[in-house]
Amino acid sequence: MLIAAARALFDERGPDVALDEVARRAGVGNATLYRHYPTRDDLLTAVYADEIAALCDRGAALLRDQAPGEAFLTWLRAFAVHVATRRTLAFAGTDSGSERRTELFARWHTSLTSTAEKLLSKAQEAGAIRTDLTVTEVLTLANAVAVSETDVDQVHRLLDILHHGLSGPAAPD
Repeated sequence: MLIAAARALFDERGPDVALDEVARRAGVGNATLYRHYPTRDDLLTAVYADEIAALCDRGAALLRDQAPGEAFLTWLRAFAVHVATRRTLAFAGTDSGSERRTELFARWHTSLTSTAEKLLSKAQEAGAIRTDLTVTEVLTLANAVAVSETDVDQVHRLLDILHHGLSGPAAPD
């Protein structure tokens, strides 16, 4: 109930909606909301947990259904568009340092990184992506594109430019 109410309100009016209003819409008291989700970041993280799971599941499906390079780049686009369109989710729990990140946020990070690593590794083995790149470097670049833009078309354009750097020859030492 709380998650559904929070998702609806966040989608309608953004993540800064009063948490008291989330509790009212869910038909529970404030104490119930805060007992389950002590901070706004905790609630944001819980609201979008299924989206992160779906993004990771999509990576596995892409590996089954597409060539490795195409699977990696398709997933990277989905990741960047997700970050660009769910900016508050991308920043949930990150402003105050890692000591405030929730366990769920840490699991997200691990599962997203693991998914990206599998996709990148397969794409590199297939010769579609440079072998001198790490998953951290690639996700950092995709994240930079995503947080720099809210226009999805521009995110795609920037990722096209990034793609040429990812698939080109290795950089000289």
